[in-house]
Amino acid sequence: MATIKDVARLANVSVGTVSRVISNTAQVKQPLCDRVNAAILELGYKPNLTARALRTKRIESIGLILPDITNPFFSQLAKHVELEATKNNLTVMLMNSLDDKELEKKHLELLLTYAPRGIIVVAASSGQDYSFEGEIPIVALDRDFKSYPRIKTDNTSAAALVADHLHSLGHRRVLYISGGSNVKISASRQSGFIDRMNELHSTEDPTIVETLEGNFNYDTGKTLGRKILSRKKRFRPTAIACGSDQIAIGVLGVSYEMDVKVPKYLSVVGFDDINISSLVTPHLTTIRQPIKDLAKYAIELLLSVIPTNEISLQATLIIRNSTSVPYKGAVKQKKV
Repeated sequence: MATIKDVARLANVSVGTVSRVISNTAQVKQPLCDRVNAAILELGYKPNLTARALRTKRIESIGLILPDITNPFFSQLAKHVELEATKNNLTVMLMNSLDDKELEKKHLELLLTYAPRGIIVVAASSGQDYSFEGEIPIVALDRDFKSYPRIKTDNTSAAALVADHLHSLGHRRVLYISGGSNVKISASRQSGFIDRMNELHSTEDPTIVETLEGNFNYDTGKTLGRKILSRKKRFRPTAIACGSDQIAIGVLGVSYEMDVKVPKYLSVVGFDDINISSLVTPHLTTIRQPIKDLAKYAIELLLSVIPTNEISLQATLIIRNSTSVPYKGAVKQKKV
């Protein structure tokens, strides 16, 4: 079995250089990296990770804590975090907090005992009124986590894109379904949408905006969607903007059940662009979060490649088949 000394001999470099290339802990000139990697491949060398962990008191892994692995957005996020970690020769230890701050704390404390290279936390929505000790780097992803560096989407400006889209189609009576006021990103999305609609409002061309609050799930979309569509037609909105794709897909489902054709009689917009958004009927107009970049910058910030405390990324409006101009036969809405 090949050893690290065999690799160094074949590559004509020092053992230390081989170690630095394998651990990716320091910059090594590209020609030397190429020689070392070629030697590793030729010899079939396998680093002894256990010995390295004992020596450095740190394993070549990172921790990732998610609030709900069944949420399609978070599962997609976990996938891309793992892909980015692999590029840096790191494995991922994944833990699910079930959106519970006490379980989140237990997971965090457990991960710290393994001395990983760092921990990425998508925080529980209930806040973090607990303390812990540790010198391991921590990065907050998507949601705030104490005062740690954060990577996020600019939710406010993204939601404003939805408002612009619906207004440009001619919708003047709209309703927004949020994911819950206890989650900061939910409040940011709602305020971004409402504020932009208010900016577009004028005496000559008035807009009417309603809001309803739920959770980031399908049940919220179905329950509130049924409530909205059970109104008399003259009191219904012509468009519903949602704080997540799951909510929007719930609205699409109940619209189908109640024979309210989308987008003919009702336009629906989501947020996140989870994979199923392009598969449902009609295909969902939504906000696409830059999920690959969120994962990429989270890893880079964790490994101190980027010297900053916050990175805010821009989202994109993806227009599909769930939005259209308001139905021409709709009753003209009056302010109520």
